Amino acid sequence: MNGTTQHTSRWTSQWLAWAEKSHVLAVVMLLVMGTVMFAPGIATLQPMDRDEPRFAQASKQMMESGDYVDIRFQDEARHKKPVGIYWLQVATVELGQWAGISDAKSQIWLYRLPSLLGALLTLLGTYVAGLAFLSRRAAFMAAILTGSTILLGVEARLAKTDAMLTATIVWAFAVMLHAFQIWRHSDRISAQDHPVSLGLVLCFWVVLALSLLIKGPILPILIALALAVVWLSQRDLGWFKTISPVWGPILTLVLVLPWFIAIMMKSGGEFFSASVGQDMMSKVAGAQERHGGPPGTYLLVFFGTAWPLAPLFCLSVPFIWRARREAIVVFLLGWIVPFWIILELVPTKLPHYVLPLYPAMALLVCLAAERGMISVAGWGVKLAMAGLVLPVVLLLAGLSAGALWLGDGLPVLALVILLLALWPIIEAARALSKGLIAQTGMLAFASMVIVSAAVYMAGSPVLQSIRISDRLAQAMARPDCADKHLAMLGYSEPSLVFLTRTDLQFLPPVAMVAFLQQPGCRIAGVTANQMKDFEAARIAAGLDVTPVEVVRGFNINGGKRLEVSIFVRRDNHALVQKPEASKP
Repeated sequence: MNGTTQHTSRWTSQWLAWAEKSHVLAVVMLLVMGTVMFAPGIATLQPMDRDEPRFAQASKQMMESGDYVDIRFQDEARHKKPVGIYWLQVATVELGQWAGISDAKSQIWLYRLPSLLGALLTLLGTYVAGLAFLSRRAAFMAAILTGSTILLGVEARLAKTDAMLTATIVWAFAVMLHAFQIWRHSDRISAQDHPVSLGLVLCFWVVLALSLLIKGPILPILIALALAVVWLSQRDLGWFKTISPVWGPILTLVLVLPWFIAIMMKSGGEFFSASVGQDMMSKVAGAQERHGGPPGTYLLVFFGTAWPLAPLFCLSVPFIWRARREAIVVFLLGWIVPFWIILELVPTKLPHYVLPLYPAMALLVCLAAERGMISVAGWGVKLAMAGLVLPVVLLLAGLSAGALWLGDGLPVLALVILLLALWPIIEAARALSKGLIAQTGMLAFASMVIVSAAVYMAGSPVLQSIRISDRLAQAMARPDCADKHLAMLGYSEPSLVFLTRTDLQFLPPVAMVAFLQQPGCRIAGVTANQMKDFEAARIAAGLDVTPVEVVRGFNINGGKRLEVSIFVRRDNHALVQKPEASKP
């Protein structure tokens, strides 16, 4: 192939021809393909500690209390993030209740629907962004490459902010790209005759408001950094004025100020001191919650979290370097580079922080591919081929070893499905060696769909050891207890609160003994490492109680094995039962 890329094979061309027929058909295809990619496991994956159940529980408490301004996890104010994602989660749960879904408030998958929507909107936003400077086919492929990344697939299944935040960022940059391109070609195409549509301008200011309500100033920071890079290169920001009518900022303020004013009045300014003074500044000053890492951490994990985009992006780097002064490349680098550098310098490191930059990387890959500038000669392409196949092989080995180490037995069905995923990714590597970039992307997407089904649908339910909160909640359900009170000693993951009750108490040993001595049906869990202190307090208080069940598992958040004894005491009489261990 003379070291340069072809676009597609015949079958890929036929497939992509459908996407080229119309924007409507392309959008429908992206929605269908995205749903197939992101939906597996959304209902079967347990609440993933700690952030996800914190978000979901706070949303649940909004519905329980009827207070849709304040954000709380149990009795503690949760003022780290604005209210946007909580409102979206409340909306989907309320919709589920309206649809007649049983016990909708306790169904974690309903709280995940905004993230699924955010992932789908990210695909559509990447497609729209690509249309500013790519063919419809290349823009479609950029969306597919974005949707294939492991990190977006993870965030699409978690009831958190990051998938929806990424969607707002991509849509804002899509509008900016269209304005930038129209302005650049105004010498040939009159910007007055072909202005940015009112719909796109309205979209920009609405998604800016939504982004502010979801995660505060992240999008404004990204916009400011990109504008600075473009100005340094082009010395012209006139294009930005075409999407900055006077009413734009006013609309954004109208949408965001009511809640910010309400929370300021309700919290007495505590929200701003907690979200900016504590949450944001603590991440800048040091590694928050032990999530630290040296500069270069994001570059290192990029090859895992951005698979299968990462190998293709690496092959595109020579083109990006040669075209670094080209206006559209400068714009995309302004989207990526400054924010990436800031994240590398900030001590707190979390993989999802770089997710909003992946669509820009996919767009650069497709720009290089469309121009036939991805080299497939030399050792670079061999490393990229290995980078495509190796993660699936490692996942096969890791899932097998992990399941055996946990004592859950081999997840045979998941491993068989993963073996099936090897075929399309090997074919993707072969297509890459021939310069068939679009075919590589489509085959990698197909492999990722199979991997998702294997991990989230077939693998996760088998790994019962790590579903410790699920099994503790079942053990504490006790349908024979009408007047039920719950407490836990030694295990305090937020998922247990979400899966049981908001009034679940986390108590020290002496308080736990006092809890069990009170009237009503008392259900308590005590971990093995706290049992000695609990027993001492129990004997001192003259409390006669023995465990009715023992739940064993593995806390992936703490990285430790757990053994939790369940005690039940009803109306000052202990319920005695032989404590059989509940094993996964």
